[in-house]
Amino acid sequence: MDPFEVRMQFLGLLRKLDAKQQSIQKVVSFALKHFDRCGEDLWDCVIEECTRGSIHARINILYMLDNLCNAGEGYTKYVARDVDIIVDLVVPDEQDGLLNLMSTRQILENWRSKRIVDPAVVNKVLESLDQRKDGLHAMAASSSRTFHRNDILSRFEEDRERHKRLRERRWVQPVHANAPAPTLFSTTTSALEDVEFSNAWETTSDWNEDDDEAVLEETLLCFPEDIQQQTSDSMQVDRQGN
Repeated sequence: MDPFEVRMQFLGLLRKLDAKQQSIQKVVSFALKHFDRCGEDLWDCVIEECTRGSIHARINILYMLDNLCNAGEGYTKYVARDVDIIVDLVVPDEQDGLLNLMSTRQILENWRSKRIVDPAVVNKVLESLDQRKDGLHAMAASSSRTFHRNDILSRFEEDRERHKRLRERRWVQPVHANAPAPTLFSTTTSALEDVEFSNAWETTSDWNEDDDEAVLEETLLCFPEDIQQQTSDSMQVDRQGN
């Protein structure tokens, strides 16, 4: 296929995209297959469909991008570059934007924790969403528009399936095939840092009294005789002092 045919076929796949994993994988496989020759053009197709598509089509595209980033690192540079544009399109500043707000936040937090996008960039986008959240809720509360019951049930089912898959992937850390392994005691770049360690470091609280008690309990279990001796010596010193 020439680049024009690749573009047209990819647009067709995006327009048929739904919440089913089979549909998402079909788009992901096609995008990865033609990345070397047409990656930039295919990315333009993604932005184009996010601009033109329905509110449901846009969230499907965002979940597709999450799968695409987990499948390979080729498109991550485009995602990182245009993440603010994508989020503005998926969560527009209108009533319908509220439908995609929670799912978009979950995906952004996933990208931040896995370092798919620079955490500082993600934080700015999340702050922007938080600033718009009250306005979106106010629009929804004041609107007289209603949704058909079947549409609501369909969206519930789609969101449930999406969130389930997102939770499953949340524990899988990104390891790209062409990433060199860091050597012992070497200084590595941010792209090679240990993601699991960084996540644990950021989510661990400061040392407090609970940690002191936990250390004492562990020490008692491992070295009971030493602790008893230290306690005895301490009591003897106290008696002598008195």
